[in-house]
Amino acid sequence: MATATSGVLLSGHSTLRFGKVESSSSGSVKVKVSSELGFLTSQFRGINLSIDQFGFRKSATPISSAPLRPIARRVCPFTGKKANKANKVSFSNHKTKKLQFVNLQYKKVWWEAGNRYVKLRLSTKALKTIEKNGLDAVAKKAGIDLRKE
Repeated sequence: MATATSGVLLSGHSTLRFGKVESSSSGSVKVKVSSELGFLTSQFRGINLSIDQFGFRKSATPISSAPLRPIARRVCPFTGKKANKANKVSFSNHKTKKLQFVNLQYKKVWWEAGNRYVKLRLSTKALKTIEKNGLDAVAKKAGIDLRKE
């Protein structure tokens, strides 16, 4: 009599039964079920799903509990400057695409009307324009409300 251990998936459901397969000299095969996996746990796209043996969902919880933070765009709010698409040219004149980003800087600028410093993320071109025309005039032209920042 030969004995082997195998996993058998029955009738296409999510129940996986482990048992011992016994074959006798007469050619008949018997399967003795020793344990059963009662639920199926799956992970995809950041969600943990648990399904019991009857196909009912037990829980659906997100894997990470950290909140999603907004990502700052590489665009100057005052001038509207954004990345430029360009070619990187090698010595053999082989051209590959690249992005030329705006020179954005974090800068604390004195705001006369508010009598305080305002921390802004702006391009160096916008900084030169603010020095020439004043913060109020440039912010008004761009449609930016400095009171809420």
